[in-house]
Amino acid sequence: MTHTVEAPDSGYRFMPGVSQYSCGIAALSGFAIERVRFSEPVPLTAGFARIAEIIKAAGRPLTAFGACELRSPAPFTEDGFKAFNATYIKTLIEWGVMRDGVNPVARSNVCPRINPPAEPSFHAFSYTVPATEAPDSFVVAGSGESVEGKANYRDHVVAPGDTGPGGMLAKAKFVLDEMERRMRAFGGAWADTTAVQLYTVYDVYPVLERELGRRGVLHNGLTWHFDRPPVIGLDYEMDCRRVHRERVV
Repeated sequence: MTHTVEAPDSGYRFMPGVSQYSCGIAALSGFAIERVRFSEPVPLTAGFARIAEIIKAAGRPLTAFGACELRSPAPFTEDGFKAFNATYIKTLIEWGVMRDGVNPVARSNVCPRINPPAEPSFHAFSYTVPATEAPDSFVVAGSGESVEGKANYRDHVVAPGDTGPGGMLAKAKFVLDEMERRMRAFGGAWADTTAVQLYTVYDVYPVLERELGRRGVLHNGLTWHFDRPPVIGLDYEMDCRRVHRERVV
């Protein structure tokens, strides 16, 4: 099983990833993950403020913040993505969530093709709450079809520029394998998920049954967002979760 790290004051353990996000979180015993979706995207600074209000109103410390889903205007260049991440993690450091360069917060950041926000914004976030005898809960961070943690994404993209059936199948297989690797770190599998999200603007109908269906991804349906991954050159992204309490504000 892949190594995970406990963050006791957060109420979760996490699978280490890269400096801008972890690969996922899972609630510790005695805690459950709750997800809150905003009815409309909230710009980053205002979004952090609203998140802080909601977490504090629940009687939880800001370190309970465990995952978020972002929406951005358009895919970033490699340098633009690095600059955005440097801005994003400042708040995590201020909140005491990110320490010594280790980021426990899982994240997805995608770009709607239709009606994108004017600036990077929050779509949803997740945090932990005390819960006795709660079922296991986890959130797996978004992953596109490239190896993370390298000097760049472009040199490691699966089937670069190929958005035909063969290319999309190769991309899907890579991402599905990564989702499964991350879930295994928390003892989870597709059968345990309560929601699976797919982000692409290309035709993936050929792989829905052949690959996603075969693996059991679709047992609770699939939420397909007509969005692009956050970096130019990436075409396919997914995330998934096992969360039993969700609300919209």
